[in-house]
Amino acid sequence: MSPSRRDRLRQETLAEIREAARTLLTTRGTAAVTINAIAREVGMSGPALYHYFSGHDELVQAVTADFFAELGAQMRAARDARRAAGGTVSARLLAACRAMRGWAITHPAEFGWIFTSHVPSTVTRSPDSARNLAGREFERVFQEEIATLWETSPFPVPDALPPAIREQLRAYIDRLGVKLPVEAVYVTTSCWIRLYGLLCMEVLNQLDYIYTDVEPIFEECLKDMAGVLGLDYEPPPA
Repeated sequence: MSPSRRDRLRQETLAEIREAARTLLTTRGTAAVTINAIAREVGMSGPALYHYFSGHDELVQAVTADFFAELGAQMRAARDARRAAGGTVSARLLAACRAMRGWAITHPAEFGWIFTSHVPSTVTRSPDSARNLAGREFERVFQEEIATLWETSPFPVPDALPPAIREQLRAYIDRLGVKLPVEAVYVTTSCWIRLYGLLCMEVLNQLDYIYTDVEPIFEECLKDMAGVLGLDYEPPPA
C-alpha cells in the first residue's frame, strides 16, 4: 500500500530536519547543531520539532545513520565497479578503502561527526537503533570481502587469543553476522583500526606538521594491510 499524504509529508519534514542539521554541522560546526537552531532553519519552533524527534540524541543518531549510509553507498559503488570490471578481491577491497578515504577528506565534518563524536551508552546498548543498523551495513562492505577472501585463500592468523579478546570478538561476530573465525576477525579488525586511525589523524589535521600529502602514507597502509591478508597490492588506477 502506498504511504498516505500525511506520511509522505512527515517523511519529507524528517528529511528536511536532518538536512538542516547537516548544513549547520558543515557551515558552523558541531556545537551549532542544537534543537532550536535546527528548528529555526526549517521554520518551526523548538517544541514543534519534538513531534519528529524525541530529543537531541535521537536527532544526532538519525543524522549519523544518514552519513553511514552515504559513506557505505560510496564504498559499495567503488567495490562493485571493480567487480564489474573483473577485479580481484584485492582490487575490490582496496577500491572500497580508497572510496572511504575519498569520502572522508571530501566530507571532513561528516566524517568527524561519525567517528569522533561521543556515542551515548543508551545508543551503544541499542543494537537495532538507526545509527547502529546503518553502521553495521557500512562495516559489511569491508567484512563481506574479507569473508570471500577467507573462503578461497585463508590468511595467517594467531594461534591463540586471550579469553577477554576472544569473548568480545565473538559478541561482535554475533552482532554483525559475519562467517569468520574469531582469529580472522582479530586480524581484520586490527587492520581496520590502523586504517581508521590514520584517516582520523588526516581528517583532523593531526599530521599536518609532518605531511602535506597523506595519500602516499595511506597507500603504504593499504600495502601493509594487503600483505597481512595475503593479497597482492594493486596501486590506484592512474
